[in-house]
Amino acid sequence: MEFPLSSIESGVQKIKRNIFSSDFDLYSFVCPSAYDTAWLALIPNPQYPSQPMFKNFLEWLLNNQKPEGFWGESDTFGKPTIESLPATLVSMVALTNWKTGASMVEKGRSFIGANADKLLSEVKDACPRWFAIVLPAMVELADTTGLDVVLPEAAKDTMSYIISCRKSFLNKELEVGDLHCYPPILSYLEALPPSYVSEEDICSNLSRDGSLFQSPSATAKAFMATGKKECLTYLQSLAQKCPNGVPQAYPMDENLIKLCIVNQLQKLGLSEYFAGEIEVLLAQVYRNYKEQNSREKASNYNAAQLLHKDSLAFQLLRTHGYKVSPLSFCWFLSHDEIRGQVEKDYEHFSSTMLHVFRASNLMFSGEYELEEAKNFSRKILEKIVSARNGDRRQMEHELNLPWFARLDHLEHRMWIEEKEANALWKGKASYNRVSYFYNNQLLQLATQNFDFKQSVYKNELKELKRWCENCGISNMGFGREKTTYCYFAIAASTSLPHDSYIRMFVAKSAIIVTVADDFYDMIGSLTELEFLTDAVGRWDSRGLSSHSKVIFDALDNLVSEATSKYLQQGGTTDMSGNLKDLWYETFLSWLIEAKWSRNGYKPSIDCYLKTGMISIATHNLVLPASCFLKPSLPTEKLVPIQYEPITKLLMVISRLLNDVQSYQKEKEGGKLNSVLVKLIENPELDVEESIAFIREVIEKKKKELLEHVLIDGLCDFPKPSRQLHLSCLKVFEMFFNSRNRFDSNTEMVEDINKAIYLPVSKTPNRLTLHPSPKKKYAITKLQFNFSFKHNNRINCTAHQVSALTLSNGYEMAFTAPKTGPHFI
Repeated sequence: MEFPLSSIESGVQKIKRNIFSSDFDLYSFVCPSAYDTAWLALIPNPQYPSQPMFKNFLEWLLNNQKPEGFWGESDTFGKPTIESLPATLVSMVALTNWKTGASMVEKGRSFIGANADKLLSEVKDACPRWFAIVLPAMVELADTTGLDVVLPEAAKDTMSYIISCRKSFLNKELEVGDLHCYPPILSYLEALPPSYVSEEDICSNLSRDGSLFQSPSATAKAFMATGKKECLTYLQSLAQKCPNGVPQAYPMDENLIKLCIVNQLQKLGLSEYFAGEIEVLLAQVYRNYKEQNSREKASNYNAAQLLHKDSLAFQLLRTHGYKVSPLSFCWFLSHDEIRGQVEKDYEHFSSTMLHVFRASNLMFSGEYELEEAKNFSRKILEKIVSARNGDRRQMEHELNLPWFARLDHLEHRMWIEEKEANALWKGKASYNRVSYFYNNQLLQLATQNFDFKQSVYKNELKELKRWCENCGISNMGFGREKTTYCYFAIAASTSLPHDSYIRMFVAKSAIIVTVADDFYDMIGSLTELEFLTDAVGRWDSRGLSSHSKVIFDALDNLVSEATSKYLQQGGTTDMSGNLKDLWYETFLSWLIEAKWSRNGYKPSIDCYLKTGMISIATHNLVLPASCFLKPSLPTEKLVPIQYEPITKLLMVISRLLNDVQSYQKEKEGGKLNSVLVKLIENPELDVEESIAFIREVIEKKKKELLEHVLIDGLCDFPKPSRQLHLSCLKVFEMFFNSRNRFDSNTEMVEDINKAIYLPVSKTPNRLTLHPSPKKKYAITKLQFNFSFKHNNRINCTAHQVSALTLSNGYEMAFTAPKTGPHFI
């Protein structure tokens, strides 16, 4: 199936008109909170108590019930999250209170009865603090309103557990108004019993803008309880700014929204279409960052959002070449109170710590604050994962797969299929999410773009396999046939959807490197190897036969094709001489290593690396290919020996990564390796100590290379060439990070299928709802009786009141893609 570029371009232009127009309202990018909007809809008009003060919010509730019957939070694919339960309950209360939307209330009641058990199962082992505080209170509020909320019989035990958690949380809270908990208990005022809070508590904690911790729902409750004019002023300002549904917090940080827009485009694989717009947004953020004379004051109620913004800003700005200090977000490390709060309330800081961990990946040499931030955030994330709290997939992905080992194309697919991809940052309770309108546009375009790339990649791989067959490489009869692996590596690691020739050139070069390296290592006699090396030096195939002839002819074809292509694209010099010299140097290094192996020579580690960094041949991939990028690398940069530091770093790191995972195989084959050479030079070491030493060198060199890639001025290579160096490093990290995946015939099959063959799943493994009129569910009404006293004494009971049968409910199931593996 072909996906015309015109369709993608149309989607791009639509998003540019909507999101990047001069009159774009940043608030509209964030989905309104049905929960908070419902609380404002509940406020009566002081002059006409029988009418709501904000009629538009009541209208919003009437117009924004989902087809399944719920209000509020949904994942990327529109399926309800646990946050939808309290939002649906309070929305039903608001409609009932103003005697409207009776059929919608009944639909909401049916949704809760049919789906509460499945939704609540997400918290049955670890209930978030906010959910334990809010949900029972909303059930009680609905019951007080006369809604007779019914829950499935299977939810009885889970609800009892949630009530128990509520009792535990509230018992542990300090006196009302104390800010040593996060978020502050008063930010949940709407969910606290009247006896638990005094008017004095409320008034003493109002912010200057008249809000209670910038929470619309809590401030709505505060106004209804106290009638404070400051609260009314805040609520009126909020209603004027957000007439179509209010956010979880107001005001919102507009720089944070801009960063989230950039982040969404990047993680969905769309940044290439919005490069100019992204630079404008980041320039605005950076200008604000530079003009900010001192850090915003971080307190317990805004620390998570501020740290989230600062770490995301660091990550995006550094990635785009801005010079930013780690102190821009590592400030929390020296803030003992907030650091302690993160450790105490790690559940609420989970999303923030995830961004801190991601930001710490962009570490340069000597940035010890980032090292500390990485270690701290890792411990928090590991604690959350081990406690089995919430949605842990992204945390496990971050912890288990190093950033350097991730390939862009596969990361984009993961986010397209990730049900939490629309989550932006954590609010008082649930996530702030991309609005449904923009989420649908972005997801549709991202899916189209991924499908288009796959169609291109499949065709190019077919062409590459034909080239291998025509050259005779596919039928060599020895070594590793890695045509698909080599193509997958370059296609999945870069964002070059239209640069077909570059992908093909790099893949062909990698195939020749693999075959020739195996020939020198495995079956070629020294005489054959010397003759082939000499032929490459003379660039003359006369006298070659068998495997040597096949290898030389394939190489000659590659060089001739590249030379012609370079001139066709406007090149002014004949690059063939440079390419031939580059390849001769590499063949010579293979010959040197073959002689070492067969003669039993033991070089020093420096001597080994001087040859080994050439024999790994990464410079044969990135330097010639960079001449075809725009802006292009001058051909004089292809001179052997005179490599720039960024290229030398890539060559050394790639060699060492390969060595760490292949030392055992090479030891058995009598071939040298940096791990083995280190042991020879230091007989007091064992293998693990030698590997640890090599890994330390790798980590140090990676930081140096990353700085050369991201910071302008350290290297005079064009930015696309520097990025290609980074992509090549990430390929080697992917192949050799934890084991030797390149030599395996099965390790890469799943990733290759996802990258090239399997279509993006529109319904990945997630909670789904299917109308099932014939299915009946037995449900039980649970009544919750709360008795609250001061000094945090709380009594809670739950008991079964009645049972009945609800028809026309919903059948729930987990579904997985039905597409099977594609045989390669």
